[in-house]
Amino acid sequence: MTSPIEGFSKLTKNEKIEWIAEHYTDNSKTTKSILKRYWNSENKLQKLHDEFIENTITNFYLPLGIAPNFLINDKLYAIPMAIEESSVVAAASKAAKFWLDRGGFKTKVLGTQKIGQVHFMYVGDTEKLIAFFKSVKSKLISDAAHITKNMEKRGGGIKEITLRDKSNQLKNYFQLHCTFETLDAMGANFINSCLEQFAKTFKKEAQIFAVFTETEKDIEIVMSILSNYVPNCLVRAEVSCPIHRLTANASIPAREFADKMVRAVNIAQIEPFRAVTHNKGIMNGIDAVVLATGNDFRAIEAGVHAYASKDGLYTSLSHANIENDIFKFWIEVPLALGTVGGLTSLHPMVKLALEILHKPSAKELMQIVAVAGLAQNFAALSSLVTTGIQEGHMKMHLMNILNQLGATNEEKQVLKQYFKKNTVTHSAVVEAFEKLRKEQ
Repeated sequence: MTSPIEGFSKLTKNEKIEWIAEHYTDNSKTTKSILKRYWNSENKLQKLHDEFIENTITNFYLPLGIAPNFLINDKLYAIPMAIEESSVVAAASKAAKFWLDRGGFKTKVLGTQKIGQVHFMYVGDTEKLIAFFKSVKSKLISDAAHITKNMEKRGGGIKEITLRDKSNQLKNYFQLHCTFETLDAMGANFINSCLEQFAKTFKKEAQIFAVFTETEKDIEIVMSILSNYVPNCLVRAEVSCPIHRLTANASIPAREFADKMVRAVNIAQIEPFRAVTHNKGIMNGIDAVVLATGNDFRAIEAGVHAYASKDGLYTSLSHANIENDIFKFWIEVPLALGTVGGLTSLHPMVKLALEILHKPSAKELMQIVAVAGLAQNFAALSSLVTTGIQEGHMKMHLMNILNQLGATNEEKQVLKQYFKKNTVTHSAVVEAFEKLRKEQ
């Protein structure tokens, strides 16, 4: 059994690799070779990567692809996508091309408010607490002025602070519910700094509030933290066209295709088991762009899925309908994104991705990301209601299977040609590969 290690963080990178290879892998020589192969030979760049997180031993690469031909509000984009899953970039590109001559994607930012909370416990008269909050609210804001000064110069800052009584759900629990505008920054550090200052002032002022008893003065701050649920930081993206123009698939009439698309969305709106997979497909597009632009895809995922459950049932993020022979397909999603701060000015690939996107503001990036999600959903549903998802997905997955089998470049070319006319399944690829090997 491997023993715990003291002071791992103080080891050099080579020492960390030696230790992990010797104690936790079957072949230490191979492990060290793999880890060092993914180091970047440019020392300055590697040092930058090493300082993003703690205890780094190497880099973990993901492919960066481009989905071209996205017409968004009459402006053409090529969208960078960082993702490991086959068919995602191809599907997004296919949807972009489909809508290119049908008006493209239309988007609108519906709100940009972000939220943070100071969670605290109070034992005493609620009316006294309300009176205290009213008296101290302006001081909460003024005491945070040294934090908000620069943000306010750019038009952002603290928008509102309210007192919320949650004691009917958890005994003695209250919160300061705060809204912020952070402009082109995602704003996590800004919001958390403000919240911690609010908590400090709130607790300090409670000690000298004349009408509080000694018990009431003893407010306990539990925590001060932003929320990744941002239902008022919302963006809408949509596509629409006359039904007769839904002619991409010759095997199905346009009207039948439109009806099937609407029905597929309706199923995802009422059936959570379908909705989760439906929304996962949307997040394939969203996460890939969020990651490529140096934003926090875990925060986006958490906020989006919470939004999908906001009415008490987990449901589809996208919507579709037919009115007056016009097919409309749209999405509304909460996206708290940034184009300044964090990795956006540090990671060379992130900087390049933002440059490819015409150096967008946070609002513009919200719209681009929402479009990527909508495009992905349109492509997935189009396949599901016509040929089925596996035909296209497995053709894109073919190279992964061949790589797992150790196929040579020549074998890959032969089998790619073979599967242009034959159905791709894992067993079919293995069988064709083994047959080819025997023939050789």
